[in-house]
Amino acid sequence: MKLVIDHLTRYGYDEEVKFSTQYLRLTPRSTGRQTITAWTLTLPDGAAVTTTDGWGNVLHVLTLDNPHKEITIRASGIVDIADEGEETCDEEAELLSPLVFLRSTPLTRADTAIREFAQRLYRPDAAEESLNQLMADLLLRMPSSPGATQVQDSAADAFARAKGVCQDHTHVFLACCRALEIPARYVSGYVYSDNAQHVAMHAWAEVWLDGRWLSFDITNNTRRLNQHLRLATGLDYLDACPVRGTRLGGGGEIMLTNAEVREHSQQAQQQ
Repeated sequence: MKLVIDHLTRYGYDEEVKFSTQYLRLTPRSTGRQTITAWTLTLPDGAAVTTTDGWGNVLHVLTLDNPHKEITIRASGIVDIADEGEETCDEEAELLSPLVFLRSTPLTRADTAIREFAQRLYRPDAAEESLNQLMADLLLRMPSSPGATQVQDSAADAFARAKGVCQDHTHVFLACCRALEIPARYVSGYVYSDNAQHVAMHAWAEVWLDGRWLSFDITNNTRRLNQHLRLATGLDYLDACPVRGTRLGGGGEIMLTNAEVREHSQQAQQQ
């Protein structure tokens, strides 16, 4: 499947910002499952440095040291996604031992309720099958509920509320896996859907089993990622979120973001 992505992020401030730095993980890499045909990152005038972060993600650091009242960032491109089923990652692209992803973070720390939930469903003699069941049961336990949580809410918070969005589903699933001593990591990216109401920005998990990374999209209860574009990975949302920054001044802030993912054939017909 060939996908066209257009992702616009705009920040507006009540007062002039004296200085700001934005950390952007908005540039995907080509892998065995996805091929980046074209990709453009449009940034405001300023000093942007391109590097690789500690997780192997493409990272742009945008520094604006002149007074400004808005920031507009646009990522767009064309990507070919393989029609194969479950995603596995290219071993040669891995920089870190999978054991790093046993570490918990404040957002993914398992409390007693999460540990009991994971241990009740997990069977070491059928690890992959039981993680499939854990994914399905977690979605039943926490139905998708946009607006029910905030980005700062932890896995324990969302699990206690029994509702959340893809970020929460992924954090709880990671907490379960790490409580079971199974390495697991957070993935940010985009997903295509023919439902116009579907949110294009997405998050899912990758789990290290039997010497390979396997993908689990908890929100959609699927292992098939033939409509997903992988952007970045990390221990949790804060490591892999597309845009994260700091600023000096500015007062109140309004952020508007819009991400669209279309099939290339649909895009061509519209043009």
